[in-house]
Amino acid sequence: MTSNSDLFGNVIEYPDNAASERFSALVGIDHIKERLVIEASVLINPQVLEEWSAEHHGLSLDAVRAVKQRAALIVLAGDVGTGKTELAESVGDPIARSLGLPVLTLYPLSLSARGRGLVGEMTTLITQAFEHVRSSVQTARDDKGRIRNAAILLIDEADAIAQSRELSQMHHEDRAGVNALIRAIDSFRRDQLPVLIVLCTNRSDALDPAIARRAAHVFTFARPTAEQREHVLSKILAGTGIGAEAIAKAALLLGPQDEPGWGATYSDLRQRFVPDLVIDAYASNSAITETALLKAAESFVATRPFGTSDV
Repeated sequence: MTSNSDLFGNVIEYPDNAASERFSALVGIDHIKERLVIEASVLINPQVLEEWSAEHHGLSLDAVRAVKQRAALIVLAGDVGTGKTELAESVGDPIARSLGLPVLTLYPLSLSARGRGLVGEMTTLITQAFEHVRSSVQTARDDKGRIRNAAILLIDEADAIAQSRELSQMHHEDRAGVNALIRAIDSFRRDQLPVLIVLCTNRSDALDPAIARRAAHVFTFARPTAEQREHVLSKILAGTGIGAEAIAKAALLLGPQDEPGWGATYSDLRQRFVPDLVIDAYASNSAITETALLKAAESFVATRPFGTSDV
C-alpha cells in the first residue's frame, strides 16, 4: 500500500486565506473563474439545483436531473503558463465559501504516483488515490443528506496518465491505467460522491476520448490578449506612477512581434517580467520608471508554446 504522502502532493483544506489571495491574483481570466466556481459548486452539490428548480419552477425539472447525471469531472486545457494549475489549486476556496462548507480538501495527485511502468503499478496507484479520496468523504453527508465536507482530486499534466488508448505505441500498462481511471470516475458518478475531479493538460487532444466525453465542462485557456496583458500590468504595477499609455505600449511589446510568434503568458508576466523589473530597480536603487518598463518589455523573451521548437 502506497502512503498518502507518496500519492499526493501538497494537500490543502479550504477555506484558506492564502488560496483566496492566489485566486484573486489571477486577473484576465475572470470569465473562466466565475463559470468554474458555479459549475464546480453544482457538480459537488447538485442539491442546489433542486432548490433553484423548486424556487423558480415549482418542481424538479427533468433538465435538472440530466445535469445531475453528469460525472463531476472538469478539464482545464491550454498552453503552458496560462493559469490552469494556479486556478486548480486555488479555486477550492471560493467553492467552499459558495457552498458554505467548513472543509473542502484538495488532493493533488503526486507526479511520483504516475508509476514507473511496472506491470500493474499504474492501475494500483490510481485505484489507491481514488479510494483514499472516497474514504475521506464517506461521512460527508449528514442524516438529512446535506453535505458537510467535500474534496477535489487534481490530476495535473493529465495527458501523462489519461492519454488516448487509440495510440498504437501505447504500452499495455498505460492502457490499464486509463481503464482504471475511467472506472474510478464512473464509480464516483454512480455513487454521487461530493468529489470534483479536475484534469489539467497542455494537450487536450491527447486525452482518451472516453475521458473527454465524460467531462462536464472543458475550460480552454489561451495566452492573454493585448488588452488582458494591459489589465495584468495595470493591476500589478499600481502605485508605481507609471501612466496608462506606457503600460498599454508595454503590453503591445509583450505580444507576438512576428509571424509566427507568441506573446507572454500570464505566468511570464507575474513570475518573470514584473519580478525582473522590480529586482532591476532595486539593484540600481531607483524607482520603476516608464523607460525601464518599455526597455524591459522590448527585450523580453516569452516562454515558447508547448510542443514548439526554440528555433
